[in-house]
Amino acid sequence: MAKPKVVIFNAVSLDGRMDGGLGQAQMGLYYQTAAVWNADAMLSGSNTILSGLAELEATSGEDLPVENKELHPMAIPYLVVVDSRGRIRKWRVMRAQPYWREVVVLCAQSTPQSYLDELERDRIPCVVAGVERVDFAQALETLHERFGIQTVRVDSGGILNGVLLRAGLVDEVSLLVWPALVGGESPRSVFTAPDLTSPEQIISLRLVHCEQVGEDALWLKYEVI
Repeated sequence: MAKPKVVIFNAVSLDGRMDGGLGQAQMGLYYQTAAVWNADAMLSGSNTILSGLAELEATSGEDLPVENKELHPMAIPYLVVVDSRGRIRKWRVMRAQPYWREVVVLCAQSTPQSYLDELERDRIPCVVAGVERVDFAQALETLHERFGIQTVRVDSGGILNGVLLRAGLVDEVSLLVWPALVGGESPRSVFTAPDLTSPEQIISLRLVHCEQVGEDALWLKYEVI
């Protein structure tokens, strides 16, 4: 079975940290750049979704009218969320956003049945792949076969990035590097994974694009070898 193309895209400071506190202009440039891929799906982890859910809930009103999403149903991506532990409950707020056509939840066989029943009751599409944790290779194949997804843009933190990279499922790594130094000791890098046990585990990249964007930001695109 085929899998979609997987692109990791993150904004980082010059020292590789993801907690630089982007301003409105920087966020606009980030999403303007992200639109280049015209991805069919955006993949995020539950931590990323939960961190932004409170703000969305505070600013969202009623569900987005159906006719708005049906106007250009293929022009906006799916939001695919990893939630094998059943942590996210307020899906109404997420589904109401105009940025994606529908939410798809990735679960595992270990996901509580009550949570799977809740998703089914609310008619939220769900893909069950893997036993204890989500099997991303299987999940990506299902997304391709069931939803016709050709390109996935990963919009998440270093942990999900690390899992996908270690599994050999990433085709491209793209970074928008801001002219700033953040520092700190917490592991807020774009690639969070256990320490290497051998040099063979190093992931080699090939530079395919380098461009200055905005005033002083740098956009780097690498192909995973």
